Amino acid sequence: MGKFLTSRSENYSQWYNELVVKADLAENSAVRGCMVIKPYGYAIWEKMHDALDKMFKETGHVNAYFPLFIPKSFLSREADHVEGFAKECAVVTHYRLKTNPDGSGVIVDPEAKLEEELIVRPTSETIIWSTYKNWIQSYRDLPILCNQWANVVRWEMRTRLFLRTAEFLWQEGHTAHATKEEAEVEARKMLDVYAKFAEEFMAVPVIKGVKTANERFAGALDTYCIEALMQDGKALQAGTSHFLGQNFAKAFDVKFLNKEGKQELVWATSWGVSTRLMGALIMSHSDDNGLVLPPKLAPIQVVIVPIFKGDEENAKMRELGNKLKADLEAKGLSVKFDDRDTQKPGWKFAQYELQGVPVRIAFGARDLENGTVEIARRDTLEKETYPVGQAVDICTKLMDEIQANIYKKALDFRAANITKVDTWEEFEAALAKGGFVSAHWDGTTETEVAIKEKTKATIRCIPLGNPLEEGKCILTGKPSKQRVLFAIAY
Repeated sequence: MGKFLTSRSENYSQWYNELVVKADLAENSAVRGCMVIKPYGYAIWEKMHDALDKMFKETGHVNAYFPLFIPKSFLSREADHVEGFAKECAVVTHYRLKTNPDGSGVIVDPEAKLEEELIVRPTSETIIWSTYKNWIQSYRDLPILCNQWANVVRWEMRTRLFLRTAEFLWQEGHTAHATKEEAEVEARKMLDVYAKFAEEFMAVPVIKGVKTANERFAGALDTYCIEALMQDGKALQAGTSHFLGQNFAKAFDVKFLNKEGKQELVWATSWGVSTRLMGALIMSHSDDNGLVLPPKLAPIQVVIVPIFKGDEENAKMRELGNKLKADLEAKGLSVKFDDRDTQKPGWKFAQYELQGVPVRIAFGARDLENGTVEIARRDTLEKETYPVGQAVDICTKLMDEIQANIYKKALDFRAANITKVDTWEEFEAALAKGGFVSAHWDGTTETEVAIKEKTKATIRCIPLGNPLEEGKCILTGKPSKQRVLFAIAY
């Protein structure tokens, strides 16, 4: 199966598109710009969902659900917010269809016009803060630490499966606090949660940073982010956490009575990650043979494939296969025993390799006689023969080894692809090579925009804990106190 993929070196973009479809993760739908997430792809997303949801709850958050539709007037209450999302909004204007008088299908009923048009949520700050106004009267009602798992719509014209679609799945946290300090701590805390998830579960190393004023979320005072580097040298924003200040509290008049009996505006944060993480997972680790999945997020961690001729051999194989499956599952692993006779073993090997199953156990008639099995690991494609009695321990141990190995590989790749530059010529050369470029910038939006127009590179972030260092801006030569990270991004 793997040989049917375009190689990454030949055409990385085509390799990605083919892999998403051939590994059975997702496909384009009948609705332009929207995707169908197939069961195998959704199983990976469910693993992400479950791990993140547990982390959110461990940090004191609870789940709620808010409406898909937002009154248009809500969006216009926060000026920066509406400006940031206006071009991506889908608008509901009518609530009924009727049969066309000429019998040619249905038309919008002109008499069923909504009094106020509704926006299909691009993000939920406005509908949530209009709700929080009813929930918050006093300091005793704070903090509110809510998250919702939902779908959102941002009308994208140029789409790619998982990376950019008109509708996508995500979680969005929205919290309300009595003090500025508490809200800022929350925004940073959730950034740390995202970074921990990316590194410990996805095996994707990330750089934590803060966005420039030009790149921050519409309506935020500060946007924190985690930035990852893909194998083609492009950056991918893998998650964001926003300190919203009191902007939405002002817009929706959300006040509370403090301990001194005085009215104060509430402080806010919001934070989210989306199915875009699926794109990050695919592009960080996968190879020309298909997906490479970290064991912690693999729907199937071990696949068992017997090699048999006829029903009699299959019966013997089934006994060993079922025992191995039960023993591995007792260790907490997710296992598939594939003894179908409708596909040849070679086809199965290629299919599970394409789908990134971390470990494969195979055995034939001779293995049964010798009391051995062959164990193959997906990350290195190495295979070795072991006594049956060692198989469970070997597979259990391989889960940690593979998880650590693919993280280290991605970390080494990133380390080799961060380039420090001091001149414009060096900057352009480094961008052509790909990766993160560490360079001085004079701190102005004008220069940032000019660099983007000349090269398509954006400032991905100002890394947290960034050391101060005197230098000159690569474009204007004006003084700069620190380097920032540039890259061409998805």
